[in-house]
Amino acid sequence: MNEKWSDLAARMGSGLVMVLIGIWGIWAGGDIFHVLVAIICGLMVWELVRIVSPDQPGVALQLGGVSGVATLLAVYLPTGFALPLLLAPCMVGLGQLKQNRSTYMIFTLLVLMAGFGMMNVRDDLGFGWMVWLVLVVVVTDVVGYFAGRMIGGPKFWPRVSPKKTWAGTVAGWIGAGVVGALFAINTGASLQLIGVSVAVSMASQMGDIAESAMKRRMGVKDSSSLIPGHGGVLDRFDGMLGASVFFLMLGQVAAFPWSV
Repeated sequence: MNEKWSDLAARMGSGLVMVLIGIWGIWAGGDIFHVLVAIICGLMVWELVRIVSPDQPGVALQLGGVSGVATLLAVYLPTGFALPLLLAPCMVGLGQLKQNRSTYMIFTLLVLMAGFGMMNVRDDLGFGWMVWLVLVVVVTDVVGYFAGRMIGGPKFWPRVSPKKTWAGTVAGWIGAGVVGALFAINTGASLQLIGVSVAVSMASQMGDIAESAMKRRMGVKDSSSLIPGHGGVLDRFDGMLGASVFFLMLGQVAAFPWSV
């Protein structure tokens, strides 16, 4: 097999498992989805601490657990009480870590706010719009992956992410736009959803790039080896971090979804 496709089998196999679990969790909603998101957030913070302070495995486990619990509890509280709870793991880590505290603080905040945002999208907007958000991120990644390897061409940011190309990046935007168009046509939402989908796609790529830059600075290739072909949970869900945080901010400036 060509070297550039060498990880395809493992990537597709583990990807299929994640898709099935994700669909089940989104369909179930409620407590099941909340617990699933909280577990993912806890694992991401655990991986993050192992990256930024590798000689503190015990602290990584503690902060991962605290972050998962905080994410889960926050969704059941009024927003005013949920916000300090979501920030608490950031502050706890600042006091416990020996190094790279700022990196930990920023990424943990993104992880917990993203988790909180995803749970609220499912609870407030329902199954369909949660599927839209996930599809935009997944299509951006999948279309970008295949287009980048088939078309090749100039690299997007070779020093940080050597495999990413401009072809794959732009193809991801196009794929996201198609998802937006299909949802707009079938839900009666405004065609502005196409632009929103492209913006969410860009935000997901920013999350991916930010995580890649952080790992490169720390001298780490993957956040862990939990997911064959994908690396760690943080590697797989970095795009959802950017997309969910952006969607949270979008909700503060505009009603969603827009009607025709």
